[in-house]
Amino acid sequence: MASIASTSRVVVGGIDTHKDLHVAAVLDTGGVLVGTEAFSTTRAGDRALVGWLRGLGDVRLVGIEGTGSYGAGVTRHLGEAGIEVAEVDRPDRSDRRRRGKNDTIDAENAARAALAGRRTSTPRPRTARSKRWGCCG
Repeated sequence: MASIASTSRVVVGGIDTHKDLHVAAVLDTGGVLVGTEAFSTTRAGDRALVGWLRGLGDVRLVGIEGTGSYGAGVTRHLGEAGIEVAEVDRPDRSDRRRRGKNDTIDAENAARAALAGRRTSTPRPRTARSKRWGCCG
């Protein structure tokens, strides 16, 4: 009897962060959009986001726009869940003027930047001082 090996697709996520709602997008490694979803910025929303990401595949990386402000909580939560995070720069302004502001497109662009390894950096760890004063100390 032959056994069937369990294979999971590898995915990369992107998150456009906001005060009350984060919009997430997931791509497979071929760049195909797998799904998009919005989550509240609460701990329960962060847990739901992690579950949703993992339900779509083996999460390699998540690109987040704004890891030091509205994205600080979700960045911390993803790190605690063992998911690698990259800070993604805001999209090109000329592109945004052409296509307009759209949270789903911004989340997809964050995922595409993470997948390609462009416009990304490692988020800075938040220290007690940075939490208190909102600076980079």
